[in-house]
Amino acid sequence: MEKQEKKQLVTEQRNEKSQHLDRLSVQEIVTLMNEEDQTVALSVKGALPQISTAIEAVAEAMTSGGRLFYIGAGTSGRLGILDASECPPTFGVETDLVIGLIAGGEKAIRSAIENAEDDENAGVRTIAEVAKAGDVVVGITASGTAPYVIGAIREANRLGLATVGISCNQGTPLSAVVKYPIEVPVGPEIITGSTRLKAGTAQKMVLNMISSTAMIQMGKVYGNLMVNVQATNQKLRVRTVRIIQEATGADEETAARFGAEANGDAKVAILMIMFSVSQQKASAALDQVRDHFGDAVKLLEQTEAQV
Repeated sequence: MEKQEKKQLVTEQRNEKSQHLDRLSVQEIVTLMNEEDQTVALSVKGALPQISTAIEAVAEAMTSGGRLFYIGAGTSGRLGILDASECPPTFGVETDLVIGLIAGGEKAIRSAIENAEDDENAGVRTIAEVAKAGDVVVGITASGTAPYVIGAIREANRLGLATVGISCNQGTPLSAVVKYPIEVPVGPEIITGSTRLKAGTAQKMVLNMISSTAMIQMGKVYGNLMVNVQATNQKLRVRTVRIIQEATGADEETAARFGAEANGDAKVAILMIMFSVSQQKASAALDQVRDHFGDAVKLLEQTEAQV
């Protein structure tokens, strides 16, 4: 990108409110940061129509058996990896359903490899090696210009995949190549160009919306309960019992007993209690509807009505 073009990026401009940042007290700095952070949610609000349209495409692809790929460089790539890594324990999905990819590979998760984002061909190769028909690719770059991400999106487009772009500028090169652009212009950072700040917060908020809403659409949530949560530690085992109680009205002892019979699977235990069925019948109902909890409830309701 030419220097003049880069100057036009809002994410690279100086913030007038922080011109003398180094002279401020700690209290003044954190107050300014807080004031600037409060504008992020409103910026995201402005992009809700774009976000909603993109999520519909993501949910459709995943419901049809596709996978969700996040791909980015630097902070953007790490945020994608963070969101992807939280999906299995939160929603009980396979580890290869939501996948985070970063320019520079695994090493770049912990160490900055700044020039990795400039390799467009690497982005092409990354997607070519992992993607298949039916997948969806979300490119994440605060500037909207990272060649690695744009290369990945171009390859995803060539493969006929749904593509989404998340950037924090307007009219970006990324938005020009994706099918579903999301632009959240949060304005200049208080530390010029440090897009791990407001831009990073905005990207995290959008990623939360994408993965959470897609999982809700796929039946991984019942009401507002994480019925697919994986009880992998003591805290989550306690939470699983509480979720069973909340969903069924059972006392703690009953919820714990059915949870044990269901091998820690909250959704199976809930169905067992709700419909007085065995663990096998509850599991079979879920299998019939591709693990969509709401559909499993409807199926068992229909079965119960026919008896």
